[in-house]
Amino acid sequence: MKIYTKTGDDGTTGLFYGGRVSKASALPTAYGSVDEAQAAIGLARAINLDAELDQLLTLLCRDLYVAMAELATLPENRDKLEPGTTLVTAEMVSAIEEAIDTTSERFEPPTEFTIPGQTEISARLDWARVVARRAERECLNVCEEESKVLPYLNRLSDLLWTLARWQEGQSLLSRDS
Repeated sequence: MKIYTKTGDDGTTGLFYGGRVSKASALPTAYGSVDEAQAAIGLARAINLDAELDQLLTLLCRDLYVAMAELATLPENRDKLEPGTTLVTAEMVSAIEEAIDTTSERFEPPTEFTIPGQTEISARLDWARVVARRAERECLNVCEEESKVLPYLNRLSDLLWTLARWQEGQSLLSRDS
């Protein structure tokens, strides 16, 4: 099987559960920006040495596949989506909130605006955060009212900020030791 199909040579792309749209339309823009957020998280994973953080980042990448599947589905095919597999759920949003709360307990919150780049891992997490924020904006016009993609992406960027601050704290502690 070849990786290329040539079906997109006309400027269209196939959607999950059928249908084709222009590659310039809002759906590919939305799920493409989520794909970028996933890749940015992968960039953070690539240098991470912490097993706990790696496990969480891997879970986030898997969750983003779910979001991309939902975003790549036409409204008339939404009933075919499976919660947690191809449809973002309220439980997925709650899990991110729990991760934010747990991580926030591990460091003293900054009292001023943070400047990215304290450490390489925190800079990569901050980059993933801004990509996730852009993905959230790109999804605004395509999410169905009942979709949990927007709350998920909103919490994801908060979690990535929190993880970056935690990693800065971890690094600062280890440098002082």
